[in-house]
Amino acid sequence: MTRNGLVRLEDELRRLKGEDRPAVIRAIAEAREHGDLSENAEYHAARDRQSFIEGRVLELEELISTAEVIDPSQLSGDQVKFGAHVQLVDEETDKESAYQIVGVHEADIKQGLLSISSPLAKSLIGKSVGDSVSVPAPGGDRTYEILTVAYR
Repeated sequence: MTRNGLVRLEDELRRLKGEDRPAVIRAIAEAREHGDLSENAEYHAARDRQSFIEGRVLELEELISTAEVIDPSQLSGDQVKFGAHVQLVDEETDKESAYQIVGVHEADIKQGLLSISSPLAKSLIGKSVGDSVSVPAPGGDRTYEILTVAYR
């Protein structure tokens, strides 16, 4: 995972422990004050939220403790590998797009962070500027040409 990905996970863990967990504990206490818990929707919703938070805290603690951080700025070359910033052009539509290839747990396609396990990233790994890659898609294979590869 990249340093930025690790920082985002650590921020989420801090928020869950420092804000969300105390808020849900207060919500459970408040719901208990309303009496009969068997028919108290607020209580059950708060307990469900608490369960989700505790599960996510455990998951994040595990991810953070076992994370292997790779600094893409220390990498170089013209081949696509983990951490690369890649600019592509769709050979059919001429639409350009840019992505950074990142770890599974930090991927966010809206921010241009492409998971290393995605079909597109898998087809890009090991390729160089000027190469074309074919990627299976629901509407049929898409073909992209690699315009640039950078590490920063």
